Amino acid sequence: MTGFFETRDAFIARFGGVFEHSPWIAEAAWDAGLPTNAGTADGLHAALVTQFRAASREKRLGVLLAHPDLAGRLAVGGELTADSTAEQASAGLDKCTPQEYARFQELNDAYKARFGFPFILAVRGLTRAAILANFEARVGNDTETEFTTATAQVERIALLRLKEMLP
Repeated sequence: MTGFFETRDAFIARFGGVFEHSPWIAEAAWDAGLPTNAGTADGLHAALVTQFRAASREKRLGVLLAHPDLAGRLAVGGELTADSTAEQASAGLDKCTPQEYARFQELNDAYKARFGFPFILAVRGLTRAAILANFEARVGNDTETEFTTATAQVERIALLRLKEMLP
C-alpha cells in the first residue's frame, strides 16, 4: 500500500527513525511492499518488525547498538534523538538524583561489559525505581535471553513511537 505515502523518500523521512538510527528497516519495508493496513500504527509496526526480524543477527545487533544508555552521558549532554529525549523524560530520567545517576552509570557499564550492547527498555509509563529494578534484574541474564529481551523492547519502543505518529 505504497499509495498511502507519497514517495519512498517521504516514507523513509517520516518513519526511518522509528527504530533508532536504523532507516534501513523502513527502506526494506517499503521495498517489500507495504500492506493495506500500513496507515495504522499496528499495521505499519507489523511491516517494520517483519523486516527487523528477517535481518541477520548482526544487523539486529546494530539496531541495539544504536540505542543510547538510559540516563547516560548522551542524555546529560542533550545529544539524544528527540524521541529518546521525550521517552526518557516521560519516565523522569532527566531528573535523576546524583545517587540514581551514579547507579544508572554503574549498571550501564556493567550491562555493556557483559552483553556488548546497551540496556534497552521501553520506559514510557515507568518510574525510575521500576526502571532500576528491571535493570538490576536483567543484568544477571544470560546473553541469549538478554538479546531476545532487548530486541523485543526495541520492537515495543517502535510501536509506541508509531502510536504517537499514526492512529
